[in-house]
Amino acid sequence: MFGNHQQKSLSVLITVIVATQVGTLKAQADDVRQKIDEMINPLIEKKTHVGVVVGIINQESRQVFGYGKVNLKSDTVPDGDTIFEIGSITKVFTTLLLADMSREGLVKLIDPVQSCLPDQVTMPKWGDTEITLLDLATHTSGLPRVQMFFIPADPKNPYADYTAETLYQFLSKHKLRRAPGKYDYSNLGMGLLGHALACKANTSYEQIIIQHICEPLGMKDTRITLNDQQRTRLAPGHTAWKYLGLLPGRPTSNWDFKALAGCGAIRSTADDMLTFLAANMGLTKTKLLPAMLMCHKKYKQTDAEFIHICMGWHTWMLYEHSEEFIFHNGGTGGYCSFLAFSPKSKKGVIVLTNSAKSVDGEGIAIIKLLIADQ
Repeated sequence: MFGNHQQKSLSVLITVIVATQVGTLKAQADDVRQKIDEMINPLIEKKTHVGVVVGIINQESRQVFGYGKVNLKSDTVPDGDTIFEIGSITKVFTTLLLADMSREGLVKLIDPVQSCLPDQVTMPKWGDTEITLLDLATHTSGLPRVQMFFIPADPKNPYADYTAETLYQFLSKHKLRRAPGKYDYSNLGMGLLGHALACKANTSYEQIIIQHICEPLGMKDTRITLNDQQRTRLAPGHTAWKYLGLLPGRPTSNWDFKALAGCGAIRSTADDMLTFLAANMGLTKTKLLPAMLMCHKKYKQTDAEFIHICMGWHTWMLYEHSEEFIFHNGGTGGYCSFLAFSPKSKKGVIVLTNSAKSVDGEGIAIIKLLIADQ
């Protein structure tokens, strides 16, 4: 039993400890913010990027920082509600859909892709070896990065006229150059995976993504088709600088997808992507966590010794910290993105820009900064 004096002393001690911890955390947060500012501000000052949003998350909090402007004619700074095209980060939604559907018994990872497609389609094989859903999800199908000899009607919107019929004709005629099993990044393969899963469910890719992922996680601004209110928050895309930076980026068209939506069609916000990160790290408990953990499993080593392919995601080993992070990047004609998190330290980052200029270097530097800041 504590006496009154002892109880008061203990209370004061606890108050001091908590205040010290809070002060330390704030100082650490301020230091991280300053270092992120030092990385991103030059992109805006040099006009290589029009607008950038950075979101970071850990077990204690989430923060969003905006830089630059939403478009060249506005002084509005983008924020956590600003909508961007996330490009190939779409792929980790597609593979999560596969994992979730497999857990529900709707498909198996080793199912041949052929089993999900209409009868008039003939998938290419390597002898008797068929391409499986898992092959598509791990970029080991043997399919090319993009369809060869396809010429889009509008090069600024290259997937807008790529229809299911175009895809089916290609698949039925294509000859694999090697057996499935070797890592070779394929937009075509991941787009096919999204299309095949939508066919299996007899719905559209967007609707099945909303049903299986966006609605369960409460990601209301993660869509392909935007409503009128969301369109007011869409940051217009801009091209990258040309000719050694002598010509600045200009407004450009958004990308629209038909058959290959699963490789890059999703639009989202920093706030929604932090929600997605929180679920992947188990910071919020959702029914999707087991499927997410399936997607984090390493399957193949890439050409780089320190990078492995998972289902959609890639892992990057930081030997100096004995820790790895899981990541994906993205890019369309007017946007770039980077998403990463550490399963060990439960820290993550999303970087979004409405310029077709990579933010991979900044994203990697930020996730390394967060991991080092223990």
